[in-house]
Amino acid sequence: MVASRPQSAMGPAELVQAAAMARRFYLEGKSKIQIAEEFGVSRFKVARVLETALERDLVRIEIRVPAELDAERSDALRARYGLRHAVVVESPADATDDAPDPENLGEVAADLLGELVTEGDVLGLAWGRSTIHMAAALHRLPPCTVVQLTGVYDAGTADRGSVEAVRRAADVSGGEAHPIYAPMLLPDSATAAALRGQTGIARAFEYFDKVTVACVSIGSWAPGISTVYDMLSEQEREHYASLGAAAEMSAHLFDADGRRIGRDLGERCITVEADRLRRIPEVVAIAGGRQKAAAIGAVLRSGLVTSLVTDTAAADHLLLETGPGPRPALERADPDGA
Repeated sequence: MVASRPQSAMGPAELVQAAAMARRFYLEGKSKIQIAEEFGVSRFKVARVLETALERDLVRIEIRVPAELDAERSDALRARYGLRHAVVVESPADATDDAPDPENLGEVAADLLGELVTEGDVLGLAWGRSTIHMAAALHRLPPCTVVQLTGVYDAGTADRGSVEAVRRAADVSGGEAHPIYAPMLLPDSATAAALRGQTGIARAFEYFDKVTVACVSIGSWAPGISTVYDMLSEQEREHYASLGAAAEMSAHLFDADGRRIGRDLGERCITVEADRLRRIPEVVAIAGGRQKAAAIGAVLRSGLVTSLVTDTAAADHLLLETGPGPRPALERADPDGA
């Protein structure tokens, strides 16, 4: 006597049909209506078959990203701060609290720019160690113009810093490069104004309103983790600290709640103005490490940044913050033109 098949089991014909339907739906991207027409059944039958295929382990769905990316933290951070994109990278196992931005942030940011930049865009790069690492890691960019958004840390490092980053990005994209051969910080506003009027610098500034994607770094108001802090005198550092300086981005200072302070500093600097930065459709900040976490939160609350590449050490702190949420990026254009 032949044993009967359990009523709930699927026979070979059903298994083959379920596998075929699953292949059409999950791999070929066909709709349930299209599959129903092909197999001569109702779309409700197709839905039941696909559901059964999942239940019986005929189909397995895996969500996998490269090991160094933390998808769960990335999504939580994006939602918490209202970001367009958030990418969280695993902090290096040997990272210490006083370590600068991990170099792998630059590598991931380079890949992100490869996604975000489209042909004809104008890419703006601000001074920062992380943006320099990003430019060095660039391997693909569509044809675009690349412009420097800030002066250099000092003249002696121009060809190894932001100027070289702009050249590198332009070489990869095959587009024009508009570097700025001038210090970021000047002794006074009159000197800065005079430099802004020089031909090469003025030409770069003319592109600021055309920038569609910008890449910036974030610094904490402390030695070694803010280039602007390191350039100032001790008296100037104490002055801005007394105003509540907690973060610095492109020579713009912010307090812990994301409010801009010390606007007089910007008048002495060769840098993109904050109002112009706000009008750029996509501003990607690259910063990580536990020491920079509070500064990153401050800049995110300013509403000037649309996307962030960071690491798990900073992300964990940011996700636990209970302070005010980010301010809306007012008047910011949609990168898709909507």
